[in-house]
Amino acid sequence: MRKDGRQNNELRPVKFIRDFTKNALGSVLVEFGDTKVITTAFVERKQPKWMDKDSTQGWVTAEYSLLPSSTSTRCDRERNKISGRTQEIQRLIGRSLRACVDMEKMPKMTITIDADVIQADGGTRTASICGGFVALKIAVEKLMEQGVLKENPIKEEIGAISVGIVDGDVRLDLCYEEDSHAQVDSNVVMTKSGKIIEFQTTAEGDPYDQKQLIEIFNTAKAGIEQIIPLYE
Repeated sequence: MRKDGRQNNELRPVKFIRDFTKNALGSVLVEFGDTKVITTAFVERKQPKWMDKDSTQGWVTAEYSLLPSSTSTRCDRERNKISGRTQEIQRLIGRSLRACVDMEKMPKMTITIDADVIQADGGTRTASICGGFVALKIAVEKLMEQGVLKENPIKEEIGAISVGIVDGDVRLDLCYEEDSHAQVDSNVVMTKSGKIIEFQTTAEGDPYDQKQLIEIFNTAKAGIEQIIPLYE
């Protein structure tokens, strides 16, 4: 039994509060237990500067940040230079969302997903991916209602979750205390149909075997299958 009373394959309470802010076209407050992230989708009718001008396709990108008081000890704002960790996380969010979008169906448009962690207790990057997808979906629905988009560019819903090996057990949806003591730490992103987008797994101590790897994957897949229906 885990400290919070959950079974090893049990998610924390998960919530998606839609239209949490009024200015972004899509916005969500996502909660995985005590981890809380505000995700917003901001739409610009232009392509990134680096994109070929002859191209008509759009783009989806992401930015991620921890608010100073989101952790038990205050973290500094990243004003002029972002950390390697932040770069890694926002690239992961962007890659994950682009994997489920047909860029040709959102011509000459950029959608930026902002993920701002207001309270961190493990799994902030996977919560940001789930919330980011819901914010993106809301924005796309509104763009279609407005006639800006003629077709839905979202190919399939996606979800993400953390899994780890703690005290020899494979556990789903790690809180910070579990994550900080995990022997193996994983972040998994998958489509609704079960295709893998990202499968990041690292041994923090002793190596793990193939049987444990398969158990990690199956545990993550079962968790994501529970998360995606909560989007509506």
